[in-house]
Amino acid sequence: MDFDRYVRFLPEQYRSVAGDRPESTYWMWGKTRVHVARAARPESKVRVMALHGAGGYSGLLWPYAAIAAREGFEVMCPDLPLYGDTVVPDPPAVRYRDWIDLLCDLVVAENAIDERPLILFGASMGGMLAYEVAHRTGLVDRVIATCLLDPADPRARRAAARFDALGGPAPQLLRLLAAVAGRVKIPVRWMADMANMSLDSELSELCSGDPKGGGVRVPIGFLASFFGYSHIRPEDYDGPPVLLTHPAEDRWTPPDVSIRFLERIRSDTEIVMLDGCGHLPVEEPGLTQLAGALRAVLRTY
Repeated sequence: MDFDRYVRFLPEQYRSVAGDRPESTYWMWGKTRVHVARAARPESKVRVMALHGAGGYSGLLWPYAAIAAREGFEVMCPDLPLYGDTVVPDPPAVRYRDWIDLLCDLVVAENAIDERPLILFGASMGGMLAYEVAHRTGLVDRVIATCLLDPADPRARRAAARFDALGGPAPQLLRLLAAVAGRVKIPVRWMADMANMSLDSELSELCSGDPKGGGVRVPIGFLASFFGYSHIRPEDYDGPPVLLTHPAEDRWTPPDVSIRFLERIRSDTEIVMLDGCGHLPVEEPGLTQLAGALRAVLRTY
């Protein structure tokens, strides 16, 4: 299984827990066959949908999903188009808005068959996806995010881009490029700072070379659509409470960028810093702090 390669980077006390295998399921979204990794827990009071970012997929996130499942959550983790085992009919046509539309429809579909509270857990770029989908659907009970990287913020764009100089003018440059070469696919690591995915260089290399995750090629049009996307302004947010669990030693997306966005959200918010952790949190004591934050959320239901 893909996640096996990532489990070994976790602290020893979490390896056996994170090694619990998911069930692979599939959901059709139009002509797109969406892979969803799951840990069914019928006895659980709460469900969690884990959302990956530009360098991830269910295999990368599953160790964390398995920890959440062991804490008592039912967990599902979809592979978004271009990533993991999801199959799309026309990959060069995929855009960031497709991710949001797909996730909104998936939330609606899941809630139609299961009335238990649903939490969206967004990792990296998945944090803004969780935030946006929660606002749009009105069907989510809480958002937990490791990062809130708003592409409308030039400083956030500079953090997201591999080279700082690309961050500021990225929307304009990519829009012009996409007009003539939107379907051309390039390695995501050309634009994203995958070298700082982790404080562990070996783990960063694994992520950036994974053909289902950080090693994928994405259309220039997708990159343009992300950097140019206007998420709901935090002052206009009409969704559930937001818990930011940000890695304290994140070298890719500095905590203050996410915190500044969080402080503008018109809803209840909370921050738990993951001490000692890089962008992909595998260090202690931060990983235990993340597990503790999940446990505290579960106790409220």
